[in-house]
Amino acid sequence: MTRREREITDKNKLRYILDTAKVIHIALSDDGMPYVIPMNYGYEMTDDGGLTLYLHCAKAGYKLDVIRKNPRVSFSMECDTQLFVGKVACQYGMIYKSICGQGRAVIVDDVAEKERSLSLLMKTQTGEDFSFNEKMTSIVTVIRIDVSEYTGKERPIPAALEK
Repeated sequence: MTRREREITDKNKLRYILDTAKVIHIALSDDGMPYVIPMNYGYEMTDDGGLTLYLHCAKAGYKLDVIRKNPRVSFSMECDTQLFVGKVACQYGMIYKSICGQGRAVIVDDVAEKERSLSLLMKTQTGEDFSFNEKMTSIVTVIRIDVSEYTGKERPIPAALEK
């Protein structure tokens, strides 16, 4: 990260981004050709900052084909975005909070893990608790991203523009 003064290391602030963003952009690579898709997600974060992400999708499709060939993924998410204005074009900018990282995608087959993963996804998306059973999980694919590294970043409004 170039702008270390914008780095977020506080676990509560990172959890805020994970709870607020709602959409994650997943970057995959198919024989060197980039493929980026927006998805909903759920997550688990350990006390030491370890992060696991969960996604769900149809039982078949291009995304799964690519993951099976190359499970390495990158991702980004952002929240609290807002334009701020300046006197000239290069003084305009965006306020934001974001998390970017990378890891390895795993297609989850274990029914209990799928049930828990889908519950986490719904908790992240709605704030509510849901439960799932084997019949419900049998119609979707769950992808777990074992995150190897990530960084949080925040750009507040420049002090010169604060009112």
